[in-house]
Amino acid sequence: MELLQKINSPADLRKLKTSELSQLAKELRNFIIDIVASKEGHLGASLGVVELTIALHYIFDTPNDKLIWDVGHQAYGHKILTERKDVFDTNRQFKGISGFPKRSESIFDAFGTGHSSTSISAILGMAIASKLHGDDQKQHIAVIGDASIASGMAFEGLNHLGVTKTNVLIILNDNAIGIDPSVGALKKYLTNVKKGTAKDENIFECLNFNYSGPIDGHNLEALVTELNRLKNISGPKLLHVITTKGKGLKQAEENQVVYHAPGKFDKTTGDLYTKPNKDQPAKYQDVFGHTIVDLAKKNNKIVGITPAMPTGSSLKYMMEEIPDRAFDVGIAEQHAVTMAAGMAAEGLVPFCTIYSTFLQRAYDQVIHDVAIQNLPVIFCLDRAGLVGQDGATHHGVFDIAFLRSIPNLMIFAPLNEIELRNIMYTAQLGLKNPIVIRYPRGRGVLTHYEQKFETIEIGSSEELKKGTNIVVLSIGHIGNVVSKVIQELENSLEIGHYNMRFVKPLDKKQLKNIFATYKTIITVEDGCKLGGFGSAVLEYANELKYQGNFKILGIADTFIEHGTTEELYQLTGLDFESIKKSIKLELHAT
Repeated sequence: MELLQKINSPADLRKLKTSELSQLAKELRNFIIDIVASKEGHLGASLGVVELTIALHYIFDTPNDKLIWDVGHQAYGHKILTERKDVFDTNRQFKGISGFPKRSESIFDAFGTGHSSTSISAILGMAIASKLHGDDQKQHIAVIGDASIASGMAFEGLNHLGVTKTNVLIILNDNAIGIDPSVGALKKYLTNVKKGTAKDENIFECLNFNYSGPIDGHNLEALVTELNRLKNISGPKLLHVITTKGKGLKQAEENQVVYHAPGKFDKTTGDLYTKPNKDQPAKYQDVFGHTIVDLAKKNNKIVGITPAMPTGSSLKYMMEEIPDRAFDVGIAEQHAVTMAAGMAAEGLVPFCTIYSTFLQRAYDQVIHDVAIQNLPVIFCLDRAGLVGQDGATHHGVFDIAFLRSIPNLMIFAPLNEIELRNIMYTAQLGLKNPIVIRYPRGRGVLTHYEQKFETIEIGSSEELKKGTNIVVLSIGHIGNVVSKVIQELENSLEIGHYNMRFVKPLDKKQLKNIFATYKTIITVEDGCKLGGFGSAVLEYANELKYQGNFKILGIADTFIEHGTTEELYQLTGLDFESIKKSIKLELHAT
């Protein structure tokens, strides 16, 4: 690490000779591997852009020149070279640096990027601002992958940028993969460009970009030469760079999906440390994936849709077994939702599986294309609740609040794997309304869940334990924590517990009985308190003029940063001990 040791900022980097950059690339790549092997994180994307990262900071005057990394999975090298080398081992750790670019963390992070395809719009906004400020010399660069540039928002940015005279350079980092392999017609076009078999017209030149490439993204000499040339050309430019995701670690190059974020591994051999444990409960994602296959084999109207997350959502199982009825539409959440609506309109039964944090990007489509027309789309909302080390951009804590206000839309959260399977079974039998089924990232609570399907009555709840004084109303997986807490409490006979299942429609018949029986109500949810499940129950309690005490446990009105899920649930007061303390306080108060 002879060269990297001396570099704490891009100013230090620019003191190196061009001939020394290849050695620096080797050291930087090894540094990333060393840290991620033991601390975990996103590996393949950052390894693939080591040379590009060095070349950009070598040629451009960052942070005066603005550099945006789309999504940010590939920004580890950038962070290391921009004054965060000594704290990089805290990456994604609680109270450590973020795994994504973050404006409040560093002046070198020009724009926060956790969701894809935002970089072109953001960099154009900055370039226009520079122009209005009378600064025509400042450079503006956005690095975007071939999977992200296919998203609608990226095209909106390209469409506008092409008719401006702003000083913007778009670098297309083409490695044929996002988290999963890239899909769609644009991917095919870019493949043809690389092979020299594309049609005569270049799509980017047609959009008024000064196009150059494709060039080898691991050839530092070529990168430095071309970036130096482009630096002196005004107007919109696009440089097409070919890279290999996982470059420099054999396993990461050969298994790019797994090594996107591989967990802990041996830094020398690249072998993964984590091995499957058959005695552990299944992941909710896998329960969804296997269940939709089981159901689709018997119901030929079922189709599955995912916006670029077949592996993460486990729709991959249906894509493998019933490929003509399972669709990866790329990073296109809006398209996924409206396509599902179109399918439902024609009598199909669409399961649209999408991360909670990404459904935010298709809010208009949920209202306009699904709910207003009352089309029975089945939304399977993965990663609901706190997701851990990806942090504020990825926590699925807003879905209940932003969906609950939409007419016609039902919201269900399973307590366990059996309830997830049963609500999927119930939904595909035929519903009059669209439904959202939300479940967390990671493992459930049961080691055996494959039992005969049973229907779930819409709007029904379940009494888990009868009490006399205090009642806890929980929604979803967190109810398992509540059950364990109540089992441990000395005065547990006083405490009732209900698995409410549905946020909408609420089980109002059950709630009337609860209001008449219990003096204190505690609601527990893994989403935001403002407008969430507790708010829904409180609204109904006020409607009936409930006279007892009411307490809502959930996530406060703040963005939650990154850390392990255990640390974050403790931070938000939703871990075992915190819930126990909250219930005990109410017991003493009554």
